Amino acid sequence: MIPRFLVTVIVSFILVGMTFAQTATPPPAPTVELWPEGKMPGQGAKEPEAEVPRNDGFHRITNVSRPTLTVFPAPRKPDAAAAPAMIVCPGGGYGYTVIDKEGTEIAAWLNSAGFSALVLKYRTPNNRAGALQDAQRALSLARERGAEWNIDPHRLGIIGFSAGGNLAAKTSALLDERSYPAIDAIDRQSCRPDFAVLVYPAYLDDKAGHVAPDLNLQAPIPPTLIVHSEDDKTHVVGSKVYDAALTAAKVPHEFKLYPTGGHGYGLHCEKDARAWPDDALNWLRKIGFQ
Repeated sequence: MIPRFLVTVIVSFILVGMTFAQTATPPPAPTVELWPEGKMPGQGAKEPEAEVPRNDGFHRITNVSRPTLTVFPAPRKPDAAAAPAMIVCPGGGYGYTVIDKEGTEIAAWLNSAGFSALVLKYRTPNNRAGALQDAQRALSLARERGAEWNIDPHRLGIIGFSAGGNLAAKTSALLDERSYPAIDAIDRQSCRPDFAVLVYPAYLDDKAGHVAPDLNLQAPIPPTLIVHSEDDKTHVVGSKVYDAALTAAKVPHEFKLYPTGGHGYGLHCEKDARAWPDDALNWLRKIGFQ
């Protein structure tokens, strides 16, 4: 018979182990640099990377010269097929990226829906050419390392918010395959998304009733979902113009236009646009990507 004190010790160790298993945080998501040292095309920032101070509790990163992808693999069962995935492009007017509200929080939501997510910290500030190169490289890198990251390379999309929505639109609407010369084997992989989700996208029109000139409607644009609110007076016109242009070009897409919601809400909307995450997942199911 085991002595009573020894039974107490064993039970204590079991309980401690159970508590640790319940409270231990998961390992941090891996973050990888997009470009080999010295091989990044274009320019970086002139100042050191820094955070833009605000009082709303969210983090805004600027002066990015070393763009990265942070990988959040979908929960995976043994022997399960690779998951669909999205490159996540936070917004910030191309001046910074709101890396949590429109980045890591979106990744957690996508994970809960069975998607792998890769949060892109692209070059800022005011470096649209560099940001586009980073987004294209991110898509190629995700396909190259798909097996490692539990990603189906044929179900790889892009989702963007505000300026990130503009970046997602441009990445999916380029006539040329790549905006920079290929530098290595990664760039042999396609840099086109298989679908695109544009959430309150910015800069889609030329302010004269036409689609912005850097969006090429002759490109093989993939299925696209546009999400916007009527009361986002600054940017909703661009979404309406782009929706009409995609309709005329016979590009498969949907336009979810909500009466209220404003701009910049991520997953925190308390108005009509709060329905967008469920509507987006329903759209993804309908087109066969979930």
